[in-house]
Amino acid sequence: MKVGIFGGTFNPIHYGHLRAAEEVRENLELDKILFIPSGKPPLKTKDIADARHRYEMTGIAIKNNPFFRLSDIEGRLKGKSYTVKTIEGLRAINPDTEFYFILGIDAFLDIPNWWQPEKLINATHFIIISRPGFRFTDLEISPYMKISKAILKRLDDKETAMHRAKLRSNMNALLVKLARIGISSTEIRKLIEQGKSIKYLLPAEVQSYIINNKLYRS
Repeated sequence: MKVGIFGGTFNPIHYGHLRAAEEVRENLELDKILFIPSGKPPLKTKDIADARHRYEMTGIAIKNNPFFRLSDIEGRLKGKSYTVKTIEGLRAINPDTEFYFILGIDAFLDIPNWWQPEKLINATHFIIISRPGFRFTDLEISPYMKISKAILKRLDDKETAMHRAKLRSNMNALLVKLARIGISSTEIRKLIEQGKSIKYLLPAEVQSYIINNKLYRS
């Protein structure tokens, strides 16, 4: 079984997250996408709703997609949430599953600053997706990637939508150009704080949860 790991703060989860997960699942023929809201992120601390709320909102958002699953593996852990620990935990529970860690170009470039990056690069396959403000050619500077600039440029120029590559750890790296959806959790939080509508940016039931629990208000 091939499972995509889609982690993040999901603060809050929105249609951009959901559409990205669906495109990845369909294009790469994954059996499932496992959503993992972070417990206590080691770097992000400002304006983050409690892990319990983010877990509940994620569950509400994905409940109607039979290919989406929710995990509280990070919320249950004490202390900071480290990706390599999460992946090792998942592999221990599911030894026959082939995991693919989904993250944006920007996050992949930042891996050298993560906890035990070398261990992480050797622990899982990766799906690297396009992100606003970043280009696939930016991956040239990554110490973990071995791929020609010409191939990366073809992705940036939309001549191809996907490329299968190898990392220096010999794990697979699937590079995927997604349709751009200009929605961000940061902008949603700003709109809420300003008392403006967030309708059509996220599922209506998630919006109701935010309102009922008075989240993201100053």
